[in-house]
Amino acid sequence: MLETVLLSTILLSDTVATKKAHNLDEVVIVSEAGRGRKRSAKGQVASIDEHLSELKNVSLVRRGSYAWEPVVNNMQTERLSTTIDGMKIFYACTDKMDPVTSYVESGNLQSISLNSGLDGNPQATGNIGGSLDLKLRKAGFDNDAFHASASAGHEWNGHVQVYGADAALSSHRTYLNAGAFYRHADNYKVGGGDELPFSQFQKMNVFTNAGLRLAEKDMLEATFIFDRATDVGYPALNMDVAKAEGLITSLSYKHLFRKSSWETKAYYNHITHEMDDTKRPDVEIHMDMPGDSWTAGVYSLLTTALRQHDVALNYDLYYNRLFADMTMYPGGAAPMYMVTWPDVGTLNTGVAVTDNVSIARNQSLRLSAKVAWQQQRLNNEEGYHALKVLFPGMTDAYHQTTGRFAANYQLSALNYQLSLGAGWGSRAPTVTEAYGYYLNNTFDQYDYIGNPSLKNESAVELNGAVKWHHTERVNLTLDGNVFLFSNYIIGQFETRLSPMTVGAEGVKVYGNISHATIANLSLSGDWQITEQLRWNNKVSYSSGRDTDGDPLPLISPISWQLEWIYQHQRFQAQVTIKGNARQSYYSEKYGETAAKAWTIVNLAAQYQLSSITVRAGVENLFDKQYATYADWNHIPQKGRNIYMNLTFSL
Repeated sequence: MLETVLLSTILLSDTVATKKAHNLDEVVIVSEAGRGRKRSAKGQVASIDEHLSELKNVSLVRRGSYAWEPVVNNMQTERLSTTIDGMKIFYACTDKMDPVTSYVESGNLQSISLNSGLDGNPQATGNIGGSLDLKLRKAGFDNDAFHASASAGHEWNGHVQVYGADAALSSHRTYLNAGAFYRHADNYKVGGGDELPFSQFQKMNVFTNAGLRLAEKDMLEATFIFDRATDVGYPALNMDVAKAEGLITSLSYKHLFRKSSWETKAYYNHITHEMDDTKRPDVEIHMDMPGDSWTAGVYSLLTTALRQHDVALNYDLYYNRLFADMTMYPGGAAPMYMVTWPDVGTLNTGVAVTDNVSIARNQSLRLSAKVAWQQQRLNNEEGYHALKVLFPGMTDAYHQTTGRFAANYQLSALNYQLSLGAGWGSRAPTVTEAYGYYLNNTFDQYDYIGNPSLKNESAVELNGAVKWHHTERVNLTLDGNVFLFSNYIIGQFETRLSPMTVGAEGVKVYGNISHATIANLSLSGDWQITEQLRWNNKVSYSSGRDTDGDPLPLISPISWQLEWIYQHQRFQAQVTIKGNARQSYYSEKYGETAAKAWTIVNLAAQYQLSSITVRAGVENLFDKQYATYADWNHIPQKGRNIYMNLTFSL
C-alpha cells in the first residue's frame, strides 16, 4: 500500500466500544460527519463522480456528464472490485454505461474507501488494480435522538439542479434514517460556449437504513436503496439511456465480543438498464438493447485482536446472473434479434484473511490473502449456440479458481515513514471477455467477441513509499507501484470475421497476451504556510506496455495539481490549478488518439453558520475547451461553470 490512512469503525453499546482499524490507501468523506477529512469542495451536493475524483489513485472514464467509470492505478472495471457496504453488485450494460458507483447518491453515503492494488477489502475478488467500497451513512445507536438535513444546489452550466433531504432517529434500542435525492441536468456548454448535445440526465434516489438492538451486544441492521436514472445522454456513444434502475437491499446481524466483532450480511440487488437511440438523428438502424443483472449473496466477517495481531476472517458467497440482448429494426425488413450476454450465471465463493501485526513499537506488517472458486453456466440456449459456431469446442459451464496474496512492511522513524509491499493475484475473465457477442466498442470502432477459452489473468505487484515530514508543517511523499501481468486479457484483431455494426472497422476477439506492465509513480506534498493558509501539490506519472512494447490504452499522461486552502474561523477559500501534459505515448495500436495538454483553474469558497453551510465556486475559470485522455472519443469537458449550494442541518 502506498499511503495509509486509519479509518476507525466504532460499534457502540452502553458498556462496550470496539474499535477496529483498517489500513486503507485513501478515504474520501462524503457526509458532513467527516469534518477534517478529504472531501469535495462542493460538499455533500457533489456527485459520486466528483467525490471519487478526490482519491489520489483514481481517475474516471467519462462518456457523458453522468455515471463515470472509476479507474484505479490506470486499470478499468475488469481489474477492480467495487462494493457497497461489502455487497457485490454488477452493472447491467454491455457498454459499461452504468458502473456500480452510479446506483448510489451522496446523500446516503458516509465515505468511499480505496485499497490500492492487490491488498483488497475482505469482500473484494479479482481486484488486481484495487478495490473501492462505498460505505453507507447510517444513524447508528446512541446518537442524536433526531437529526435532519436538507440541501439544494444549482450549477449554471447545464442548469444542473440538485435537491436532497434526509432525517434520522436514534436511541439505545433502535435507529432509522431515510432520505431522497434528485438531480436534473440539461445539455452543458463546452469551453467557448458551444452546447454539447445529448449530455443531459435526471436521477432520483431514495434510501432507508434501520437498526434494532436484540440484546446488549446483538444487533440487526437493514438497508433499502432504490435508484432510477432516466433520459441520460451519452455524447461519446451512439446511444443514450432511457432507464437505468437499481434495487439494493440487505439484512445483517452483528454480535460484539469483548475484543471482537462478528457480522453476517445477506443481500439482494437487481439492476435494469435500457439503451435508447430514438432521440438520435439519422439513425441508420434503430436498436433496442436492454440488460439485466441479478445478484444475491452473503458474507460473514469476524474481526478480533490477539496480542500483537489484529485479525479479520471473511467468508463470502454470491450468485449473479447477467443477460443482455439486442433487437435491430432495419427499415422495411424483418427485425433481427441477437443475444449479447447469454444469461450467464456465476456462483462465486471465497475465504479471505487479513492480519495486521505489530512487530515492534515503530514497525508493522500487514498480510492479506484470499482464495475464491467460481462456476459459470450459460443459461440461454440461443446465445450459447451462437458462440458455439465460433468456438466449436466450448461447453455451457466453466469453473475457475482465483486468489491473491499481499504483504506490506512499514517502518516509522522520527521524521520519515517507509513502506514496502509485494503481492500476487489472479482474476477470472469477465462475462464480456468470455461470452460477449458482437459488442461494439466506440473507442476503437470494433465489434468485440468474447472467448470462452481464456486463461485467468494474473499479476505480481511491487510497491513502495517514503514519507518525510518536518514538524507538522511540511510533508513530502514519494510512492510508486508496478504491476507485472501474465496472460493479460485484451481484444485482438480477427480478420476472418466481418463486423455486424454499421460503420465498424472490423472484429476483435478477446485473447491472452503473454505479459504486460503498468507502472505508476507520484510525488505529493503539503505545506502549512501559516495558521490559516495551506498548500498542497501532487504530480503523477504512469506507463503501460503490452508484450510487444506498445502502449496500452487509457494510461494517464503526466498529471499535476496545485491547491491553496485558506481557512479562518467559519470561512474557507480554495484555489486549485490542475492539468495534464500532452499524451506523448498513446495506444494507436488499440485505437487511441493523442490528448492535448490542458490546464484549468477552479475557485471555491464556503461559509459555515450555526446550521447552514453556503458554498459557491467557479470551475474552469477561464472557459478552457479541453478533453482529458480518459474522455471517451475526446468529448470536451464543461466550460466555465458557476455553482452555489446550501446545506441546512437540524
